[in-house]
Amino acid sequence: MSDFRKVTETFWVAPQIEVADVARAKSLGFTLIINNRPDGEAYGQPTGAEIEAAAAAAGIDYLAAPVIGSPGPSQVAAVSAGVAAAAKTLAYCRSGTRSIMTWALGQATAENRSELARLGAAAGYDLSPVLGA
Repeated sequence: MSDFRKVTETFWVAPQIEVADVARAKSLGFTLIINNRPDGEAYGQPTGAEIEAAAAAAGIDYLAAPVIGSPGPSQVAAVSAGVAAAAKTLAYCRSGTRSIMTWALGQATAENRSELARLGAAAGYDLSPVLGA
């Protein structure tokens, strides 16, 4: 089972999830799963299609926004739009770092960077590389 880490009441991140984690996500009230990990990044990881099928069977929306390296504008925009439309989101990648960084870039304004850095730290992630906070 993957470690689901709360960032806000409606946005959580996780390292790579397994198909079995989708049922747990459903039981915790997640309405959207975002995949920020490209297929084939590591041997044995579930494919996006496998997670997407499990999500569909559980009645959870699924969004693929794979990030290679640093999040780009298209990934940031897709994640922002998905999170804005969902009641509760779980985003994952290999460690959760790309997921929280992609989300934070979409949330960042000059006024809230220190709060975003605090939320990241509380979930176990350092957002200073993308926020400069």
